[in-house]
Amino acid sequence: MSSSSKTASPWPRPSRMKILMAASEAVPFAKTGGLADVVSALALALAKQGHEIRIIIPRYYSVDRTRLTALEGALGVPMGGGEEWCEVLTATLPGSPKNNPIEVYFIDHEKYFGRDGIYGIPSEPDFLDNPRRFTFFSRAVFQVCRKTGWFPDVVHAHDWPAALVPVFLKYAERKGGFEKTVSVLTIHNLGYQGIYHKDNYNHTGMGWEIFYNAGFDDWNMMNLLKAGLCSADTINTVSPHYAEETKTQHYGFRLDGILRYRAEDYRGILNGIDTDLWNPRTDKLIPQTYSEKDMAGKLKAKEALQKAYDLPPDPKVPIIGLISRLTGQKGVGELFGPSFGSAYSFCRDMNLQFAILGTGEAWCENELRSLSSRLSNLKAKIGYDESMSHLVEAGSDFFLMPSRYEPSGLNQMYSLNYGTIPIVRNTGGLTDTIENFNQETGAGTGFMFDDPTPNAIYNTVGWAVWAWYNRRPQIEAMRIRGMSQDFSWAKSAKQYIEMYEWTRKKQGITK
Repeated sequence: MSSSSKTASPWPRPSRMKILMAASEAVPFAKTGGLADVVSALALALAKQGHEIRIIIPRYYSVDRTRLTALEGALGVPMGGGEEWCEVLTATLPGSPKNNPIEVYFIDHEKYFGRDGIYGIPSEPDFLDNPRRFTFFSRAVFQVCRKTGWFPDVVHAHDWPAALVPVFLKYAERKGGFEKTVSVLTIHNLGYQGIYHKDNYNHTGMGWEIFYNAGFDDWNMMNLLKAGLCSADTINTVSPHYAEETKTQHYGFRLDGILRYRAEDYRGILNGIDTDLWNPRTDKLIPQTYSEKDMAGKLKAKEALQKAYDLPPDPKVPIIGLISRLTGQKGVGELFGPSFGSAYSFCRDMNLQFAILGTGEAWCENELRSLSSRLSNLKAKIGYDESMSHLVEAGSDFFLMPSRYEPSGLNQMYSLNYGTIPIVRNTGGLTDTIENFNQETGAGTGFMFDDPTPNAIYNTVGWAVWAWYNRRPQIEAMRIRGMSQDFSWAKSAKQYIEMYEWTRKKQGITK
């Protein structure tokens, strides 16, 4: 082998591609979680690197029709019961490059999407017709391309609501303009798979032999994500470590066997963060901007955070921040569980303050209200407020993420960027972004623990608080080290481009 062949990149040289993002949500139009942020941020990063990007999502009631433009004529979508019709609306994604704007298409079907919730509402958390709704949406993706005469090189589907897109491409849509289109499916959270009664398969309009060939079958149910994983040309998830975890029985949610089987086509690409929005050097939502060269603004943010949370104003006491969905995945049972959670104990035993922002399971919200009334150094705000989340990130000294599993995580990257030291469980994207503190050398960017237990959380918080009072120069050095790292989407977007090109080459498509 020649020396040049040894050093040559395994990836083809990128060229301008047409990429269609198919997803159930995208900011600023519709959002329930991080998926919406990732779809739009990745699209913007790819467009800034010169690629032609379009996004397609449903039009829910939360999306204001008056701000959209309708395409001329109705859109027919083939379904199992016959053709169904909808309207297609468009808008430009805010923040798009002026010389390369991103067009967003909205599938407007009153029966399926004319409602307030995206996946459900409090009285019906998972709409009974979700399999039909997202079957219609996935098939409409192809019809929109035909209607506009725009055929993508890559159709990139996100999570279970769009997982039928690669299935339709493989089994029903290869002809008629999509002969050179490849599919990518991104897993944002393997815990959500879209499992429904198999009678819903009739909505796809495909034969029952495909039900088994495409991988829908799941213990006599229909699993949308499983079919997508079996059918997509390439699969990825949102961090390298989570990609490895999901190939194990413990984290695989019964799909680990498929992911091991498809290991050559499966990779992890770490999510980026929006460094225009989450940047202490330019952030307009905090009292005073700051940087690693001048940290005075962080002290101002701490003072404002203590005031906002009615905590005793004391710059010498460390504040631990937490912003989270209050669900089991996020470790709230181990942290706030009545009679066994660690939060009460470490707030009682240690000289610290704890500021919490979140919403979720009713028992946890009630427990936080109880803890806030009993502890002077623990205060919680139930709900979500964008301005307050920026203040928590900027004003805290530490940020706690005790997740049972964490596909990527964004808050630990926000925290590092704001000079707020993460205290995290050693899992998923947290493993990929945090280096554990070494108290002998001072190296590291955060404090990590392995076991998802109240005792492990207590001990690691105690370790961080000990370092605050006894190794302050090392703490300050960790802050600067974290703020110097690059978690921008530009870095992650390059890896997506390489994956798209690799997929096209694998499928024999060179131009």
